[in-house]
Amino acid sequence: MNPAVNISLILPAFNEARVIRNTIEEAVAYFRRRGLSYEIIVAADGDDGTREIVREMGKADTAVTAIGSPQRSGKGRGIRKAVEIAAGQVIGYADADNKVPIDELDKLLPLIQNEGYAVAFGSRAMAKSSIEIKQPLYRQIGSRGFYLFLKLVIGLDGIRDTQCGFKMFSRQAAKCIFGLQKVDGYMFDVEVLLLAKRLGLKMIEVPIRWHDDADSRLDLIGGNLRNVKDVISIRFSLPRIGEDGREKSR
Repeated sequence: MNPAVNISLILPAFNEARVIRNTIEEAVAYFRRRGLSYEIIVAADGDDGTREIVREMGKADTAVTAIGSPQRSGKGRGIRKAVEIAAGQVIGYADADNKVPIDELDKLLPLIQNEGYAVAFGSRAMAKSSIEIKQPLYRQIGSRGFYLFLKLVIGLDGIRDTQCGFKMFSRQAAKCIFGLQKVDGYMFDVEVLLLAKRLGLKMIEVPIRWHDDADSRLDLIGGNLRNVKDVISIRFSLPRIGEDGREKSR
């Protein structure tokens, strides 16, 4: 571990060549303005050249790197693999298409660094959240239905938005949670929060600025069916965790 790395930012990506350079440049500028040492790990699947763009940027800034493969292995898997190699004292992830402005880290980082929280995550569903460009109505309705489904099946009471892709963890919390995390697809966020809850970690949900980019990669029928399957799987396969934070044999 390199103790000089303040933050490891993971950007999960699938065919994001159109936006990835700008997202990385904005993140680097933010870290430099704040005087933070950093690494940026792009977990990029797909064959549109995203990894190649990142690796080219990495020649000028060795703190920028890419992992992944042409095959789509899933957002959860990509982040899990990135956490394995992350060196930061704070480890977190954000959307590669910048749905949440990077400056919103000003709200999350102090909670991890100074106030003892192990997990701080952005929310689009709180009274002070700012939705600058809303999702289409059918997606808003679907999100509300999904929240009710989660509450019924999982019981994540008190958490308003599990799916916002803007989450930060202390190093210890990230390594522990993602060492247990197994879901490869979109529902990994649910699993992550449930694991954090089961581990007894101090968590906080934070209202953030967010905008929709009208470029969802989720197939509404097939994708949502997989999501339902994953949620049910999480409900019945979440590991038993001992006091040392390790998975207990059943």
